[in-house]
Amino acid sequence: MKYIDEYRNKDIVQYFAGQINIISTKHVRIMEVCGGHTVSIQKFGLPYLLPKTVELISGPGCPVCVTSREYIDRAVAYSRMEDVIITTYGDLIRVPGSTSTLEKEKASGADVRIVYSILDAMLIAKNNGLKKVIFLGIGFETTAPASAAGILKARTAGLKNFYVYSAHKVMPPAMEALIDDGVNIDGYIGPGHVSTITGQSIYMDIPKKYKMGVVISGFEPVDIMQSIHMLVQQIENNEPKVEIQYTRVVKPEGNVVAQQMLDEIFEYRADWWRGLGILKNSGLKIKKEYEMHDSEKMIEVEVEETIEPKGCICGLILRGEKKPKDCGLFGKSCTPADPVGACMVSSEGSCHASYLYNR
Repeated sequence: MKYIDEYRNKDIVQYFAGQINIISTKHVRIMEVCGGHTVSIQKFGLPYLLPKTVELISGPGCPVCVTSREYIDRAVAYSRMEDVIITTYGDLIRVPGSTSTLEKEKASGADVRIVYSILDAMLIAKNNGLKKVIFLGIGFETTAPASAAGILKARTAGLKNFYVYSAHKVMPPAMEALIDDGVNIDGYIGPGHVSTITGQSIYMDIPKKYKMGVVISGFEPVDIMQSIHMLVQQIENNEPKVEIQYTRVVKPEGNVVAQQMLDEIFEYRADWWRGLGILKNSGLKIKKEYEMHDSEKMIEVEVEETIEPKGCICGLILRGEKKPKDCGLFGKSCTPADPVGACMVSSEGSCHASYLYNR
């Protein structure tokens, strides 16, 4: 299969592993900031191919994981309104809020529907004119353009009952915040899907300000091992820069049309990240010109006080300071079937991936 079999070729993976073993002399900690990379690294056992000098750590690359409980609590509060239909991607429905989940609310009679795209949510709005249909817009630069396109389309179609509840975030502020907070990182495996939209320019400040390299990687074992090799070369040669390994998909300029849609619909705002707190210009807020489709502006709801779960160290895991197995709840009171924290819910979460592939 094109771009699958050849990027899972064992001989090529072992070649890059051998090259890393040859050139690596310094102890380095390399962080991936994409949940897709986290899953692949665990699924294919890549850390076991690396020398002891190279340590892989997971960062805040799972959008569901970094989203606040307050966001879930508000979504739950919306779902309890009789005239509201909640539309959401599947992994969000089981994320715990303070006292409930959307899954539990659905079981209790709330109209919560899993959709596969924002277009599905818009069709629901079209077919339910007396209801307020809220799409839970979550994700980084990868999924934000779809929300932007949906808002533009809804406005053109006159769908006055369609709303987006935005939790969209952008990655560079989190990457810089980790370094500023003193987290021990020597290089970043850059997110492939995000970079398809943004291109490479959003990372340029990292080598300039912090003398740290970023390699934008694909998701197959060969991709990731080659990206690690590129980063180790940068570190050994003291030549930090932004490189694209995932050249078959990511272009230096990114997707200009998608960028224009983002600029049209959203503006930056301070936003809260699990493990990092409030980061300036890290979230995407719907602009005033389009606030008729912004649920936060147009739909008032009383939200319960947010309560964080005791014993959960998801925030420390997202910072790369702890690993899932360091958590006393991991695999005991916190499992994919009965999660305590968001890192165990999402298929891209570090705890979920570690539970499946590295217990």
